[in-house]
Amino acid sequence: MKTGKLLAAAALAFALSAGLAQAKIPVAPMDDAAKAKAEETKAKAADAAKKDAEQLATAQDRVAERYKKGQAKGGKAAPVAKGAKPAAAAAKK
Repeated sequence: MKTGKLLAAAALAFALSAGLAQAKIPVAPMDDAAKAKAEETKAKAADAAKKDAEQLATAQDRVAERYKKGQAKGGKAAPVAKGAKPAAAAAKK
């Protein structure tokens, strides 16, 4: 019984100290130059993401067209999705 209480006390002490060890350190305030650089980096990342989305949409459209042409060669009509828009048109919005 004594060992169980000791083990429980040790587990409680560990749990409490683990919470203190994971406390967040406050972030230092940024000066104007650092803020400007952060905004520039954020803008570049947004532009890169937009460009990647456009390239993905274009590639998806090319694959869809290739699939439709392949279906036409086999004598089958390609299935048409109801209400679907081409990926490039959806990405431009």
